Amino acid sequence: MTDQTAPPRASFRSFEESTKDDWMLIMEQRGELNAALPDRILEQFENLHNDYGGFPVDRLEHSVQTATRAERAGRDDEYVLCALLHDLGDPLTPYNHPDVGAAILKPFVSEANHWMVEHHGIFQGYYFWHHLGMDRNTRDQYADSPHYVLTEEFCAEYDSPAFDPGYDSNPLGHYEPLIRQFFGTNPWTGQPVGGG
Repeated sequence: MTDQTAPPRASFRSFEESTKDDWMLIMEQRGELNAALPDRILEQFENLHNDYGGFPVDRLEHSVQTATRAERAGRDDEYVLCALLHDLGDPLTPYNHPDVGAAILKPFVSEANHWMVEHHGIFQGYYFWHHLGMDRNTRDQYADSPHYVLTEEFCAEYDSPAFDPGYDSNPLGHYEPLIRQFFGTNPWTGQPVGGG
């Protein structure tokens, strides 16, 4: 028995068998998926709430505190968005969380800001890796990168100090319009995403 309320689906068993009609059907429904992206990003922040992992603040507070510090320093919206999302992948991929944040942001932000998020973990290591018997200067392997100073500054000014339980951070809701603006726009056309 077929569910009459479910959206229609393509019938191929491999891409090789697919037809133009199949792909038209898929692309129609893709609009709904794209339009729901801001909601899915906001949902991911729920995974950071009450996740302390031994830190003085939970990962949600660390994220909004990093973004708040960047915003109050006059950084542009794209930079603030990067500051907000930089650790979003931490609960899912603790061994390579910078890669997750960078992958989410990649089509929406500049090469410099993408590089900053992708490499922030190694740069953040400068502040604590020596306590764990690791080389705190590992970041220096990227000394020739045009984005080294940007990433060093991000960690020094915004990421590293964003563990203060007494800091008056903006709530996540403050950043919802920013999330909707960036992730509600097609990164290739610049047009608002329709659907849903």
